[in-house]
Amino acid sequence: MPLSIPQWHRRYQQQARWTQDIRNHVYRRVSLHAAGKILDVGCGTGVLENELLSLTSSRIYGLDIDYPSLKYAQENSPHAVYTTGDSLQLPFPSGVFDITLCHFLLLWISAGIQAVNEMVRVTRPEGFVLALAEPDYGGRIDYPPTLTELGEWQTQALIDQGSNPMMGRKLRSFFSKAGLVNVEVGILGGQWKETNSDQEFELEWQVMRSDLAGNSDFTERAEDLKNIEILARQSQQRILFVPTFYAFGMVKEKG
Repeated sequence: MPLSIPQWHRRYQQQARWTQDIRNHVYRRVSLHAAGKILDVGCGTGVLENELLSLTSSRIYGLDIDYPSLKYAQENSPHAVYTTGDSLQLPFPSGVFDITLCHFLLLWISAGIQAVNEMVRVTRPEGFVLALAEPDYGGRIDYPPTLTELGEWQTQALIDQGSNPMMGRKLRSFFSKAGLVNVEVGILGGQWKETNSDQEFELEWQVMRSDLAGNSDFTERAEDLKNIEILARQSQQRILFVPTFYAFGMVKEKG
């Protein structure tokens, strides 16, 4: 069963918690607090907008192609300005934003380099373009080994949905080809001090069931695999790691 918009909002909040350390690092590196206008491309339900508003006095703009998500964003974070639009053809003049960013977006875009080019276009010279989180499922680690199939199935499900689950490794290439300078690319580390809450675990399985609804092997074994994961969590054995990359770069001055 597809997730509802409130369920997706909780999912986006969960993802944002995972990548908080990345954002803290990148925001410092680009002097986010000094920006005048910031654009969040693919803002979804507006999860990052409240954070941005709390960190800067900048004017915050959010863009997404999905109007229902934007309507939810407007209710969730009403002090930002929202626009319905396509990341491959941003409806803004050139050079109007100090910072243009995205979060878990490029993997869903077939022409990812075009989206980065558009982000560069609407950003002023010496402004910054940020990709705050792009996963690379080619490096996914599942432990215990009995859960490896979950990773393989989820990766294939993302491909079947039109995603590129190996986007993370392409960020440096995309940013360099787009003409950005002083490009920095990095990866989110993994720390397993404690297991996720029961609520987060159930949300993970809601997403899993949605992604793998058409997979008969998963449907037959879902409850057994879920119980294996529960036992692995309880015994402090569970490891799930998906390399998650970030990149940022500066727009060159013209001339």
